[in-house]
Amino acid sequence: MASTTRSSDRVKVAARAAGIDISVEHMPDTTRTAEDAAKACGTSVAQIVKSLIFRKAESGEAVLLLVSGKNRVNEEKMAERLGEALQRVDARTVRELTGFAIGGVAPLGSTSPLATYIDEDLLTFDSVWAAAGAPNAVFEVAPHKLKDATGAEAIRVG
Repeated sequence: MASTTRSSDRVKVAARAAGIDISVEHMPDTTRTAEDAAKACGTSVAQIVKSLIFRKAESGEAVLLLVSGKNRVNEEKMAERLGEALQRVDARTVRELTGFAIGGVAPLGSTSPLATYIDEDLLTFDSVWAAAGAPNAVFEVAPHKLKDATGAEAIRVG
């Protein structure tokens, strides 16, 4: 539980530093998948923020994609948009880049700088839910505030 608290605290500190106040909720059940999170939060899968880590194939730059839970990333279109193909990374690399385990990767509080992009579909909602550093921790936020706090560029991921 201590690492969960530390990770969630890191997310809260990063959010505050970025100008947003969040309340982290620790759910009794997992929020590891978008479907699990939607059920736990009482919302639609579309309002769940999937925080996905990729690496650009040529430059090696780490990329964080904040994607609506209902959407899949079209890697070919993303390569056109970003000028480089994206490569998936394994769970160990995700933890090394973010300090979070898969299923708890938060959009804020990563231990490494990440180029961040947000799915345009998320911006159509009044609020969305994102992971808060642990597979059972989440927070609710206005997506435009999340975009500003992360410095994300809005893109179409599909």
